[in-house]
Amino acid sequence: MKITGFTPNSFVDYPNNIAAVVFLGRCNFDCWFCHNKWMLKSKKMFDESYILNKIKDNASFLDAVVISGGEPTLEDSQKLIEFIKKIKAMGLKVKLDTNGTNPKKLEELLPYVDYVAMDIKSPLSKYREITCIDDRELLAIKKSIDMLMNGSVEYEFRTTFLPTLKTEDILEIAHTIKGCKKYYLQQYVPVEGYEGVAPHPPKYIKKTCEMIQKILPCEIRGL
Repeated sequence: MKITGFTPNSFVDYPNNIAAVVFLGRCNFDCWFCHNKWMLKSKKMFDESYILNKIKDNASFLDAVVISGGEPTLEDSQKLIEFIKKIKAMGLKVKLDTNGTNPKKLEELLPYVDYVAMDIKSPLSKYREITCIDDRELLAIKKSIDMLMNGSVEYEFRTTFLPTLKTEDILEIAHTIKGCKKYYLQQYVPVEGYEGVAPHPPKYIKKTCEMIQKILPCEIRGL
C-alpha cells in the first residue's frame, strides 16, 4: 500500500476515541481546498510493518486507527483488508474515511470496519467544479450514500463549508442525505495558495446549521 503519512495519536479524527491515523497517498479527486495534497506527490513512503509496529507500541492508550487519504478505496482491497485485520487483532477499532466514489470496494470493506466518514464535497450538481471528477462518478457516490444509510455500520457524512458554497448548497446536500444519522458542517481552513479566500463567518455557519437541523441531525466542527 502507498502509505505516505502517519499520525501516532489524534483526539479529533474518530469521535470519542483516541486514534492513530494512517494516510494512503492515492486520490481520484483534485480538490483545490485539500490540505493533504502534498501526500499525493510525496516520495516518502512508510513501510507497512513499521506503521503496524508503531500502532502496536501505542495500543495500550489507543482506541482505534483511522485509515484516511487521499482515498483509501483506491488501494487493493485484499491488502487493505489484511492490514485492517492486523489492526483489529490488536483490539483496536477501525474508522475509514472515503469520498464514496468506489461503492464496490466500500461494500467489501464494510464488514471489517467500525465507522465510516464519507465526505459530501458539495451538492451533486456542483461536484464537477469542486472535485474535477467526471459526472459519471455521481451515480457511484449516490450508491455509497444509500449503502451507508441502509447498512449496519456506524457512519457520518461531512461537508467542509467552502467559501464557494452557500446556505442553499448545504440545504441541497441535506435533502440528498435526508434520513442520515449524523451530518457535520466543517469550517474551511485556508490552504497554501488560497490565503485570500476567507472562510464564512461563524454566525453564517451557525445559522445554516440551524436550518439544516430542521431536516436532519447536524453539528458544526472547527469553530
